[in-house]
Amino acid sequence: MLKQIRAFAQQKSRPSALRLVLAFALGASTALSFAPYSIWIIYPFAMAIALWHSRALDAKASFYYWLSFGFGCFAVGISWVHVSMDTFGGMPLIASVGLMALLALYLALYPALTGLALAWLTKTLSKNGETTFSLWRNLALFPALWTMTEWARGWVMTGFPWLWAGYSQTQGPLKPLASIIGALGLSFVLAMLAGALALFFTKRYKSLLLLLPLSILAVWAAPKVSDIHPTGENVKVALVQGNIPQSMKWEPDALWPTLLKYMDLSREHFDADIIIWPEAAIPAPESMVQDFLDNANKVANLNHTSIITGIISHQSNEFYNSLIVLGNHNQKQQAGPDYEGDGSNQFKKHHLLPIGEFVPFEALLRPIAPFFNLPMSSFARGEYQQPNLSALGHKIAPAICYEIAFPEQLRDSVNQGTDILLTVSNDAWFGSSNGPLQHMEIAQMRAIELGRPLLRATNNGVTAVVDEHGNITASLPQFETGVLSATIPLVTGQTWFAKLGQTPLLLLSGLLVLLGFGRRVKAQ
Repeated sequence: MLKQIRAFAQQKSRPSALRLVLAFALGASTALSFAPYSIWIIYPFAMAIALWHSRALDAKASFYYWLSFGFGCFAVGISWVHVSMDTFGGMPLIASVGLMALLALYLALYPALTGLALAWLTKTLSKNGETTFSLWRNLALFPALWTMTEWARGWVMTGFPWLWAGYSQTQGPLKPLASIIGALGLSFVLAMLAGALALFFTKRYKSLLLLLPLSILAVWAAPKVSDIHPTGENVKVALVQGNIPQSMKWEPDALWPTLLKYMDLSREHFDADIIIWPEAAIPAPESMVQDFLDNANKVANLNHTSIITGIISHQSNEFYNSLIVLGNHNQKQQAGPDYEGDGSNQFKKHHLLPIGEFVPFEALLRPIAPFFNLPMSSFARGEYQQPNLSALGHKIAPAICYEIAFPEQLRDSVNQGTDILLTVSNDAWFGSSNGPLQHMEIAQMRAIELGRPLLRATNNGVTAVVDEHGNITASLPQFETGVLSATIPLVTGQTWFAKLGQTPLLLLSGLLVLLGFGRRVKAQ
């Protein structure tokens, strides 16, 4: 049986149906490495087996093999995308699944490009013209290519950096390294370990036996070189989960009941320093609810608290998905500015979600289906870099919903004076699928990278408090109305990732790819 498997793996350029099915299955298995399953070890093993099976393929066959692997990753890993189209977008199930499959196929192009480049760059390095299964190929070139293509997936066509391999380590043993190299750096390390494991399958043990203790040593050392330490100061917060049904959230008749619900839920928690309502908790433009905002501002000031809420702001004939701060001073400290409704102390979302918040080629797409006319799908972009929100003197770096998946954007908003990371969301679009849980996992990684506690307030979950190590310290159940009250110990200092970001990793990966190209040219 083993001989048959080896013979199958050594077929050179025929991406047979069986081979492609195997690649798809390996890719699909990686979904188990992410929330809610978090079986992190599956990812490097699946990657290693795929790398081993594809070692004798030429560039064209390798492209199709890794395309199938990637399609398995995303067809299963982001299958929840179709929920919003089917349930709330007015599309037939077959159409929503079809569009989801097209998205998965597009995302699969990135691992396919890794496979194509890996086979092409190593093809002529052996005398018989086959790709070589070398240390250079597995431990340097493959991790570099995988990292570069994941990075590209995070910005091409506005970016979709979901299910980076590194996120599988949010609950895994390598997660302390994220404070130095970030989630993308963890992808590099996982790809390198997968390369060593693939060599192990061919009875070449030395690289794995060397990399494992080095990885353990690096994980042990990461906290030792950290500059993050407690300030001794605490902040009391209350995160309000309104659990407003998505079907009624944007109905005009539901506006005032929604506002009253959030105020009633907050009333018993006015002893908190900061009360947080989720994304678009106030589902209307500021000007439409100005009286309510003025009264809420007065109530917050009388109780010496601040309310941060999602709202639709309107300036210069443009609408923005925004956060504002109501009530901003107390008897102990004047922390201004108080709420003025003039755009000050406000955050406007920059990285908008395609279709959900803006529609590309809208003249073509909007007439096709109700899905392309979702409520508030014509937002303008806020500035890329905006000042931290100020709430009772505390500096808060926000990210609204999808933005939390972009590490460099949040990093560029964090400075030494930032006390807390904040992300608000409304994941009711995705029902009881894995999407909101993966979203929570991504937010946890930002806390590790930037060394700050993170608050996540949502409409129906996951509402949670995360410490500077990425651990959830308190949370509310999904799909329930409630308020999460917690006391947050503040920290100061900067992680290495906060100082350097992804630049060193990208330079290293780019250099390795250039070296691979140079070796390819030299060998011809």
